[in-house]
Amino acid sequence: MFQLAVLSTLALGYTSVVNAQAPSVAELVGSLRLAPTVVDRLNLLQDSDLLFNFLEPPSGVTTGSGGHTVAATSGNFPGVVGNGVSMTIGFLGPCGMNTPHTHPRATEINFSLNTTLRGGVLVENGARFIDVEIAPGSATVFPQGAIHFEMNPSCEPAMFVAGFNNEDPGVQQVGQRYFGLPPDIVGAALGGLGVTEIHGLESKIPDNVAYGVDECLQRCGITRGNQPTTQLQPVDAGNSPSGISASPASSTATKPASSQVRPAPSSSAAAPKRPMSRRRRRHL
Repeated sequence: MFQLAVLSTLALGYTSVVNAQAPSVAELVGSLRLAPTVVDRLNLLQDSDLLFNFLEPPSGVTTGSGGHTVAATSGNFPGVVGNGVSMTIGFLGPCGMNTPHTHPRATEINFSLNTTLRGGVLVENGARFIDVEIAPGSATVFPQGAIHFEMNPSCEPAMFVAGFNNEDPGVQQVGQRYFGLPPDIVGAALGGLGVTEIHGLESKIPDNVAYGVDECLQRCGITRGNQPTTQLQPVDAGNSPSGISASPASSTATKPASSQVRPAPSSSAAAPKRPMSRRRRRHL
């Protein structure tokens, strides 16, 4: 037993030394970007640095109720440095949606593997909205900086491959970031809503990948439930008015997402609701 303990201690010590000597990803990427030639850059890489396993990724995973995405960029895949490319694989569950977002530094080409995805894109002010169906084996283009989304309208899991012409394309979710602006600015941009009317709305924005439209959920017998909301823009002194430091509904962020499956509800199951008065709508 004593010998086993000594051997374990020595092994742990050796592992710590190796880890201390191995450069971090950030250090390696910094060295790669300073390499004067392609050959010099390749000499800094191990063969394993040129491989990325999307099924067992080291990092780059974004998960929500409706599925997850895995991104291979210069932040976790040194092999792309200097090559101007990166890639994301989307694993969308039934009715899963990669919520509206932009890539500030790259154009995306999106390829659907096994289902017909619903895609949409807004390029800029004045441009018309483009709605596309990305059939299996086909691809579409989302220009750099354009707001776009992909949704799986089927009741089966879906996958897509997104290629980028930048090793660090960046991603900005529209909803989570917009409501991270100061509430008085958000309220003014929405026609003059008050701070108290805006405060708390951000807590209803689910993490990406989220569940999609109600029609799909009902058709596939999926309950939306309480989706996690951990990806919201942090509140600090710069984007919070005096006296408001956190969302009153922030406790919902810790509630697990519901994945319960049930039969699609009958259209006659629920009694019709009374129309909401204009005054009530204004104060919700």
